[in-house]
Amino acid sequence: MKYDFAVIGANGIQGKIVTRDLLENGYSVLMCAIEDVGLERLLEYEKSEYVQLDLKKIEKTRKILKKSKCSVVVNCAIDDFNLDVTQACLELGINYIDLGSWEEMTLEQLKLHSQYKAKGIIGITGIGSTPGINNIMLRYIKPQFDTIHTVHLGFSWSSNMPIFVTPFSLDTISREFTTQARIFENGKFVDRWPDECKISYNYRSIGKQKTYYTPHIEHLTFYEYLKDVGVKNIMVCSSFPEHSRQALETLIALGLTKKESIEIEGQEIIPLTVIEEYLRRQPIPKGYTEKEDIWLKVYGKKNGKNKLVEMDAVVGTLPGWEDATCNVDTGMPASILAQMIFKGQIPEYGMFAPEFVIPPEPFFAELGKRKIWVYENGKKINGNGGLSLLKLAETEKAEVKS
Repeated sequence: MKYDFAVIGANGIQGKIVTRDLLENGYSVLMCAIEDVGLERLLEYEKSEYVQLDLKKIEKTRKILKKSKCSVVVNCAIDDFNLDVTQACLELGINYIDLGSWEEMTLEQLKLHSQYKAKGIIGITGIGSTPGINNIMLRYIKPQFDTIHTVHLGFSWSSNMPIFVTPFSLDTISREFTTQARIFENGKFVDRWPDECKISYNYRSIGKQKTYYTPHIEHLTFYEYLKDVGVKNIMVCSSFPEHSRQALETLIALGLTKKESIEIEGQEIIPLTVIEEYLRRQPIPKGYTEKEDIWLKVYGKKNGKNKLVEMDAVVGTLPGWEDATCNVDTGMPASILAQMIFKGQIPEYGMFAPEFVIPPEPFFAELGKRKIWVYENGKKINGNGGLSLLKLAETEKAEVKS
């Protein structure tokens, strides 16, 4: 059977969101994962199928993807193998997207740009909430400035109950909590520990939270995208509700997020794998909801005057998606982009970060259809059932004339 999409890591938090969104939009999906735990509901869809896939076995992975005849591979697995899968898709001539990698791997992926372009395929690394939505908001904002000197970005989230629910990949969280963040400061790349961050913002729908520097890749791709307009400062931040941060710090301190194996009763056990599998099987408490703000603040000048543009993408727990919590703002953007590639809505071939190639208007419109609301300086710009921004503008002009 020929599939429209292959989703790798389909049984993870994001993989399940991506798969369900694709299936509910009528596409066929080959769900690829090391096991099928948690995929029972998705396997009930007529156009879904599961295949066991272990990314450590890249030759077998390549064979599975080739056999799928899919148009787009959506890689939602942990990023350890992103480069391997990026190269496999290049060899097979399959369009590829992922949720992002660390700096060194991102650089290696982006080096494949000319080869992807020559092959006539699209590769995009870093499409979720952040990196992802934030990158596309930056593309939307840039034309409003003559020069840009500072960009602050990140995410902030909260819940209605002081109960720990895994926010996203524990592997990623562990690295973000314990690794220095690379930021662009006064025209130079420097490393800062998370708690060195001193800024304090009032986040839309969240309120004030303690903010931390966060090791991401946006500083790298944002610099390349903005160096022609004089950017001097870029920093990526994160904010967690205190009860969640304390729980995560405890897991890290106890060594439960380590990837080095230990021997217990003659068996090799990886603590991170055990704790992730345990938490993945825990149901979301009844009545538990979350809210998240993906935010971006851009400072610069236009016509010689100081200018600030603030963007936010806000989402809460969606009806019918309660088990996904606010992670929908990571999985759904990946699904949206995969569908845009499938429909031929990305105008260039090559390997990119999102801000270089994804058209903001149709992307924001699709977010709106999923009740992920985008704000520009406090004004919602993707409401009205997900109409395109161009249509929204036309509607507003017509209302003014009437």
